[in-house]
Amino acid sequence: MNEMHQYMKECAAEATRIARGVRPEQLSEPSRCTDWDVRTLVNHWVLYSSHGLECRALRRPIPDELTKHDFTADPDWATAYAAQLEKAVAAWSDPAVWEGDIDSGFGVAPAAQMAALIVKEMAVHGWDVAAATGQPGPAVSAGAGAALLRVVEENAELYRQYDGFADPVEAPADAPAFVRALALSGRDPR
Repeated sequence: MNEMHQYMKECAAEATRIARGVRPEQLSEPSRCTDWDVRTLVNHWVLYSSHGLECRALRRPIPDELTKHDFTADPDWATAYAAQLEKAVAAWSDPAVWEGDIDSGFGVAPAAQMAALIVKEMAVHGWDVAAATGQPGPAVSAGAGAALLRVVEENAELYRQYDGFADPVEAPADAPAFVRALALSGRDPR
């Protein structure tokens, strides 16, 4: 089994846990993502980490109507998100999906790189949602943490150009890899 696929499953389970912990009254509260309340953050997270993940595996664009959809308008959005995550992760279970390139609409990248970027979005924005709603962040294995740190290290400057990451925050050198990934992405894991 592809190692990143295992990390994808692990991060999806944590994303499901975090989504189920968001209370309706928290959706209008601020998040740590500049100018986004929790609702906006959750909608971005749901769109790209589940629908986007599946669409990339299937080599299809994300349908335009989904980019404007308020997933949180459904009181059972967290259950729907969990089901969509399951479909998305299953779409990546075919080894052939990991071959070749994927056009994201923003650029073309090898399938494995595209999957890693989306798993990073799932975990890092999962941490954002958890932090905004008073929940523990994603619990990831050492292997997943190391993979997420590599993705952040490889892409941090690009993300900063588009305001996706803030300036790095200090993290102890002996901190777990995922904590260092959060700090490098401009999130204060303390």
